[in-house]
Amino acid sequence: MAASILARALTGMGCVITLVESPDIGTVGVGEATIPPILDLLRFLGINEADFVKHTQATYKLGIKFTGWRRIGQSYWHPFGTLGAAINRRPFIHAWHKSRSAGMTPRLRDFSVCAALGEEGKFRFPDTSPENPASGVRYALHFDAGLVGRYLRAYSEHLGVVRLERMVAGATRREDGLIEALVFSDHSRLEADLFIDCSGFRGVLIEQVLKTGYIDWTDILPCDRAVAAPTVRWGSRAPFTQAHARPAGWRWRIPLQHRVGNGYVYSSACINDDAAFRDLMAEVGEKRLGDPRFLRFVTGRRKQFWNGNCIALGLASGFIEPLESTSIHLVSSGVFNLLDHFPDRNFDAANIDAYNAELVDEIERIRDFIVLHYSATARDDSSFWAYCRNMKIPDSLRARIETYKGTGRVKPKAGELFTDLSWFYVLEGMGIHPRGYDPLIDVLDGDRLSGVLASLSAPIAEVVRAAPSHDSYFPAIAQGESARFARSPV
Repeated sequence: MAASILARALTGMGCVITLVESPDIGTVGVGEATIPPILDLLRFLGINEADFVKHTQATYKLGIKFTGWRRIGQSYWHPFGTLGAAINRRPFIHAWHKSRSAGMTPRLRDFSVCAALGEEGKFRFPDTSPENPASGVRYALHFDAGLVGRYLRAYSEHLGVVRLERMVAGATRREDGLIEALVFSDHSRLEADLFIDCSGFRGVLIEQVLKTGYIDWTDILPCDRAVAAPTVRWGSRAPFTQAHARPAGWRWRIPLQHRVGNGYVYSSACINDDAAFRDLMAEVGEKRLGDPRFLRFVTGRRKQFWNGNCIALGLASGFIEPLESTSIHLVSSGVFNLLDHFPDRNFDAANIDAYNAELVDEIERIRDFIVLHYSATARDDSSFWAYCRNMKIPDSLRARIETYKGTGRVKPKAGELFTDLSWFYVLEGMGIHPRGYDPLIDVLDGDRLSGVLASLSAPIAEVVRAAPSHDSYFPAIAQGESARFARSPV
């Protein structure tokens, strides 16, 4: 991803980009779910979406359905796209709050076209007419991470990126402390001005060479293990990610065109690896494809994402568990922020500080959002959920919750990844309800509000009735031919 974005952005700049990777070191390869900004990335790269979907065995994703997080057997949605419509310039969530306080029992999915489509196993692309509720459709992709890596390798090499198969043994440093060159296992070297560490949890440059340091968030995100096991697909492909709470964590289910991705994210303090794997396979109940993959991680972040002339991306920069599919987004965000702070050879300290401050702010707000899924649980049926229910949460998260409880308002920072709607879905889904609502919504009395709700839900129901099944898209995509890269980089 880094090579592709930089090659696209730096065309004509005279920069030489070299990607170094060893065939002897495997990739994590379980990042299979994304969020809607992935489509912005494809557009930036000039990649034809249909071709990408075909060659990465992708399916469409309308959101995430959470089951068992608040209580066993209960479910809620975090869909993409719009919810209802603004009333008196107030977000629809306040109409929702007022309807609940008036004793009405509306269903959120009746006002979210993405949740409504997802419940029926259907999908459609956004409508171009703002009058059509389908104009509010937003979607992302599920895909095979290994195939995506190969696809982007072809893309970056098409733009002139040089790829070396080498094993990095270490690095030499200049007198000023910056990295001078990579040293490979065959004793050859590669000098460069700027180094991007994509070496995963090992952090070969950012940590092993530069000793940057790490901030551990295990106390508020206690899962530290995962096991992944793809299975043979049976039945229809759901157009959403499924996140099922389990006694020691949660399991994911991600449908692809050619298989299903499954995994269990868990706390090693509450279950061992063998028991976690058995629990996962008992829940999945499908024929496994290949051996399971066990992962160990420490949730947290580097103290600096950019240190000297080295920038860490992906797992080398830190890790927030994949509950809301943010890992791939944080990679692209790191590279796009690098473009906004691109250095000259002086590596200005204030510029580096500004980059680090922006990324720290982004990842800590995402961290708070993930913590909310755990801390708001009403479950105490296992040691894991009892811990989550009683753990001390960040002050920044507590302030958000208290504001919501008092006013029904969520005020995310401009540009924040998760909007007020995302926070609302999880707060509501986890049983956190406000004591009041925005008083300006009182422009509608009870009868008028009931009529407005009906007028908003009926067109969405019609969109869902007319939409084709999610599965119906893939035979045509498999047979289709399209230009791989829609336009030449400029």
